[in-house]
Amino acid sequence: MAIAIETGIADLLVIQPNVFEDERGYFYESYNEDAYAKLGINLPFVQDNQSLSQKGVLRGLHFQNPPHAQGKLVRVIKGAVLDVVVDIRKDSATYGKHFAKELNEKNKTCLYVPPGFAHGFLTLENDTIFYYKCTRYYNKASEGAILWNDKGLGINWGITDPVLSEKDRAGQPFSEFKSLF
Repeated sequence: MAIAIETGIADLLVIQPNVFEDERGYFYESYNEDAYAKLGINLPFVQDNQSLSQKGVLRGLHFQNPPHAQGKLVRVIKGAVLDVVVDIRKDSATYGKHFAKELNEKNKTCLYVPPGFAHGFLTLENDTIFYYKCTRYYNKASEGAILWNDKGLGINWGITDPVLSEKDRAGQPFSEFKSLF
């Protein structure tokens, strides 16, 4: 059974699976609906996504507005990332606060990102495979992006010139962001 570790931001959970390792390799349940429900993660997952990125690629900070807001269960299959989330729930005591955690193939740590958070990651190794389960289908009309290096968020990515998509270069400054959450 996996254990949930609180992050200091309500509803955002680090999930550490129970991994069985021996000379053959390892085994663990990466997802079990009943076990996750016991951890308080009760939303249905409807879409799985996977990306491959080279070292220095930064994807984020992304979100989908209501009613298409997504929760995500994220992990790294191969390689390593610095995973970052920002609380964009306007009535939250931690609105505008961020949480960062290294997820990698060795620690097998997962992060549950509930609806109401902007999410992004920086790849720390070449050929990193990032996997996420989503509670809502992708909806282009509802997507948004907050500028990854917004000074007001104070996120230390450990890099000043990441590889970015056009969408991520054009992310909205947090000071101009109007949350719909």
